[in-house]
Amino acid sequence: MPSAKAALIVGAGDATGGAIARRFAREGFAACVTRRSLDKLQPLVAQIEADGGTAHAFACDARKEEEVVALVEQIESTIGPIEVLVFNIGANVPESILDETARKYFKVWEMACFSGFLNGREVARRMVARGRGTIVFTGATASLRGAANFGAFSGAKMALRALAQSMARELGPRGVHVAHVVVDGAIDTEFIRSNFPERYALKDSDGILNPDHIADTYWMLHAQPRDAWTHEIDLRPWSEKF
Repeated sequence: MPSAKAALIVGAGDATGGAIARRFAREGFAACVTRRSLDKLQPLVAQIEADGGTAHAFACDARKEEEVVALVEQIESTIGPIEVLVFNIGANVPESILDETARKYFKVWEMACFSGFLNGREVARRMVARGRGTIVFTGATASLRGAANFGAFSGAKMALRALAQSMARELGPRGVHVAHVVVDGAIDTEFIRSNFPERYALKDSDGILNPDHIADTYWMLHAQPRDAWTHEIDLRPWSEKF
């Protein structure tokens, strides 16, 4: 019988998602990490195992209902109960509304919102049956306001925030903690380093977000006692305007 407690990180990239997986593995969870490409997960799994943790990699298209259903069943039946779900898919793709295509707009919504529903629903069904669990959705500045050229991303992220609110109000009384984290600022990633060197230069003065520090907040949310749950929290560097 599977016995390990599992943390499922959907969208375990090289920065925030990977840091969250490492944080939960350090706390004794079996880190179950997903991306569409299995090969891209191998360095993360190797790092967690080298640090003494347990990790399992899964190739999964989070937009496909049958793949999500199969993923959750596989983890629950072979590894252990999913105690934590972190939904961390980005889909931050800028485009002028004048040039946006229906196909691209829909794809952004699928990635940033619809897949959050699919994964959240499947895991919540298991958590409600057990009367416990934590679901954390990663939000962004776009969750709160729509900037020029980010119509698709803002629409999807605002919808994900509404989904998180609805789930929190429905599932909280049934023992499941649902939280939404607004990450408001540039993160220390290869993308920022390569494409926005002037922003990346702020790293030395703590002007961009450290993925490990973001991960600490996710762990804090899971560890909260249920008499003092946080639903929404925002994270930004000290110098970020808001």
